[in-house]
Amino acid sequence: MNYLLDTHAILWVLFQPENLSYTVESEILNQRNRIFISSISLWEISLKFSLRKMDLQGITPEQLPKKIREAGFEFIEDSPEIFANYYKLPTGKHTDPFDRFLVWQAVSFDFVFITKDRYLKEYNPLGLRLFW
Repeated sequence: MNYLLDTHAILWVLFQPENLSYTVESEILNQRNRIFISSISLWEISLKFSLRKMDLQGITPEQLPKKIREAGFEFIEDSPEIFANYYKLPTGKHTDPFDRFLVWQAVSFDFVFITKDRYLKEYNPLGLRLFW
């Protein structure tokens, strides 16, 4: 199965694994699954870090790609088409641009989206599959 991690899930995997559900941790550790990370999440983390809204426990955002790769995760290879077709995602109640783009990527790549954010279920009719 192919999974995309939400930004908070990335941070929890790396820094606070006790926050993960048992089922999420099991799927992440399952060698048959591929776990993907979006560069959009790194942008979100970097932005919040620069605004001092996030603590990365002694590391800086530029160290995250290496840490993520060492954890065995892969980065999504985005294409201009994914960005150009983002307008097709209906505007819903959820207005966070980072979350909305991650939803669009999960739908576009047919990935299961690992997130604790249940408000995103409004996108299930578009094909979004949530897991927690």
